[in-house]
Amino acid sequence: MKKNKTIQIALADDHVLLRNALARLIGGFEGCAVLHESGDGTELLEKLRAGKVPDVVLLDLNMPQMNGYDTAAALQAGFPQVNTLMLTMYDSELALIRLLQLGVKGFIKKDAPPSELRSAIDSVMGTGYYYSAQTAGKLANVFRLQAQDRPAGQHTVLTTQELRFLELVCSDRTYKEIAMEMKLTPRSVDVLRDALFFKLDVKSRVGLAMLAVKHGLVVG
Repeated sequence: MKKNKTIQIALADDHVLLRNALARLIGGFEGCAVLHESGDGTELLEKLRAGKVPDVVLLDLNMPQMNGYDTAAALQAGFPQVNTLMLTMYDSELALIRLLQLGVKGFIKKDAPPSELRSAIDSVMGTGYYYSAQTAGKLANVFRLQAQDRPAGQHTVLTTQELRFLELVCSDRTYKEIAMEMKLTPRSVDVLRDALFFKLDVKSRVGLAMLAVKHGLVVG
């Protein structure tokens, strides 16, 4: 990273007060500037497609219109050069692993001190990633459990198809409607459901939905 290069940062958060506070904070960081602000993922992507591409995106997980998961996936597909830092209150292993799969380069808790935000920005620009000691510890625990080949319950890494199924399970769709949405046969959905029951150690659709919400896998 060149020392004289101003780091251009985009903010995407539907909470205006928090977004404005972040903009003021970042504006006070030497060598950083806020390129633009957005209230959701759709607005953010429109600005990037118009040519206003930042170095770093600070992205909220819970947003209307287009949440952090979907926005991160779109950024990875269309703007892989952008370093995405996720703003979230979730720190479960499931949520962290899913976000890593979507190309997120680091995580910032919303109650983190300004010095940590500054460190995160510098780290993703310099090394391509940022993990706090807490996040690194959680990820290390996931890999340790998998290496030991132990049933990890909530530590299990889920596939894209399994994550999509969990999202639909939290809706009011029937299993037949979920099968149609996922372009699967009803029998395939039954197999997918039963595999998740075993993988996540739950026994019902309600259990799956509760786990998904608890670990931040389903957001508004």
